[in-house]
Amino acid sequence: MATIKDIAERASVSPATVSRVLNYDQELSVSDATKKRIFEAAEELSYTKHLKKIPQPIGRIGLLQWYDETEELDDLYYLSIRLGIEKKAEELNYAIEKLTWSDTKINETDLDGMLVLGKVSLAEIERLRQEHQNIVFIDYDALQFGFTSIVVDYEQSVRLAVNHLLGSGIDEIGIISGLESTKWEKESLEDQRRLFFERILTNLDLLQSEHLYATDFSVAGGYELMNQLLTTKRPLPKSFFCSSDAIAIGVLRALTEHGVKVPEDISLIGFNDISVAKYVTPALTTVKVYTEWMGELAVKTLIEAAACPPPTPNKVTVASQLIVRDSTRSSFLNN
Repeated sequence: MATIKDIAERASVSPATVSRVLNYDQELSVSDATKKRIFEAAEELSYTKHLKKIPQPIGRIGLLQWYDETEELDDLYYLSIRLGIEKKAEELNYAIEKLTWSDTKINETDLDGMLVLGKVSLAEIERLRQEHQNIVFIDYDALQFGFTSIVVDYEQSVRLAVNHLLGSGIDEIGIISGLESTKWEKESLEDQRRLFFERILTNLDLLQSEHLYATDFSVAGGYELMNQLLTTKRPLPKSFFCSSDAIAIGVLRALTEHGVKVPEDISLIGFNDISVAKYVTPALTTVKVYTEWMGELAVKTLIEAAACPPPTPNKVTVASQLIVRDSTRSSFLNN
């Protein structure tokens, strides 16, 4: 694991600044550019080494992102996927053309293909269909609309978290899911993690509707929600599964400020395993999503489709892994 000092050297800042940024210290005043360097350095130093470069003809790939670089700082999930895309494209000698919906370049026809990172509306999909044939969607299931997609197996991910909590002797499990909408059409989106959470706990006869919460996918969102619950003295379950590490880190900070011990009083599980998760105190138990690999796979899939168009679109569903750290109790079964 990369150290604070390693990240500081790569980002050209002090170790103290790195520590405070990774812990989302609200009293620290640094620019978004500095935060971006630190977060990117932390992500990059956690990556595995790449394979040797494979000779490929130089080409151009369009990248249409849901989050902009400022929004990436609130939740590093999409930042990590983007870095994986950029690394693999560089390795294969392809240039990345970053696009926005308002950019006239979105209509360019000399691209080898387009990657769409994040959620979109049906109207946005139809616009893209008119402009490009070779498109791969990442973190959005567009297979039903005729496009190849790379998605996370949310059911398996949630089951990992629930089983871990049950295995540690906890049967009171709440969820703090994420609120989001398509960026341009502003269509509300259902958090798939909450959908499967409710289904799994209902089947186990453990679902408690009073412990279902939602907030923005950000540290601030998690902090504000939990601070409100604690201030109003709402009864809390013995554990929470959060739909992102960013939410979980905000929740953790609020719990700590109110003297609630983690995991002694409340166990906490995040989702994504962003680089920051291992640096907070206590270190965050989380469901690891192989974000860098998803980005790499998307680039390879797009390039292969440009060279040899597949007979039909396909969907790649990526499994996750539970990373157990200090924010949850030891397994009850092992005690």
